[in-house]
Amino acid sequence: MDTSVAGITFDDNGVCSRCSDFVAHLESVKESVADHLSHREALLAQVRAAGRRKQYDCIVGVSGGVDSSYALYLAVRNGLRPLAVHLDNGWNSELAAHNISSLVGSLGVDLYTHVIDWEENRDLQLSFFKAHVVDIEMLMDNAMLALNYRQAAKHGLKHILSGVNIATEGMPMPENWVHYKRDVRNIRAIHRRFGTVPIRTHPLLSTLGHAWYEVVRGIRWIPFLDYFPYRKAEALETLQREVGYKPYPYKHYESVFTRFYQAYILPRKFGYDKRRVHLSTLIVTGQMTRDEALALLSTPPYPDARQEEQDRVFVMKKLGFTEENFGRYMAAPGVPHAYYGSELGMYQRLRGIYRRIGGR
Repeated sequence: MDTSVAGITFDDNGVCSRCSDFVAHLESVKESVADHLSHREALLAQVRAAGRRKQYDCIVGVSGGVDSSYALYLAVRNGLRPLAVHLDNGWNSELAAHNISSLVGSLGVDLYTHVIDWEENRDLQLSFFKAHVVDIEMLMDNAMLALNYRQAAKHGLKHILSGVNIATEGMPMPENWVHYKRDVRNIRAIHRRFGTVPIRTHPLLSTLGHAWYEVVRGIRWIPFLDYFPYRKAEALETLQREVGYKPYPYKHYESVFTRFYQAYILPRKFGYDKRRVHLSTLIVTGQMTRDEALALLSTPPYPDARQEEQDRVFVMKKLGFTEENFGRYMAAPGVPHAYYGSELGMYQRLRGIYRRIGGR
């Protein structure tokens, strides 16, 4: 980790406050993780019972990445009948398409894919570029959340089994690197200011919408991998061996845009390298040594310079950038999301109320 993280400090041994906080967090959640492991069979029985006499008993969102793919694999291997749900915003890499096809075909599960109209998605992404906010990926993250909840509600299901996990994603992204993912007010405000194409096919999930699904409809978002001893390298080996999965160079590189955003835009425009958080998490959880992580960080975010240039040209052409206006975008300073309006404050107030009345 480095000083691109707002508020970070380092002790006399060079250990940063983010890692120290994560170590303390791991100590505090050991009991809950052990509780997850001991209650795995109870969860599986609960999912089966809630889905009895239905076509499916749970939803598993799949991006083509290792975590979500392994969550689907474990669901099937443990006797569940999941519906795999995928969001196509026009940026899937060929490798991601291969992995999703191999995964659902080998496991024999149904796949529901929601395709966002390309011109609509392009207009929304360009709006975020014009706003110069940091979290362009918030659009995809919000849409994936919305789609999973919609499909669960449509099929009358109570469980969404997620690939989110402590082992590889336990250390949260620094607040200045990302934005609150359910901030529909922010999305709509930026689109109103810079966009022109109506939002019709792009799923959206607000703070209140999420509360409605969870509290009123009783749909639970489950960190499914935390119910199993999860080590990423072992999961990847299993997926390669049993479903013909092919690995990506780095986490979240299953999307061409995500690859370009994380490996090119974030480091060059904003000064953030998400690999620092991903690798630090693996170090703290004992899945990688610090020397191994430093060796990876000594290499460019794009392992292949030719791939970087191909992606740059491809993304610019697909979004309609010229060399000149993309250069101006990269040179301009970032603007906080909150400048355009946000529902983050409402979320924090609701979370405070929920915790005071006994929620987690």
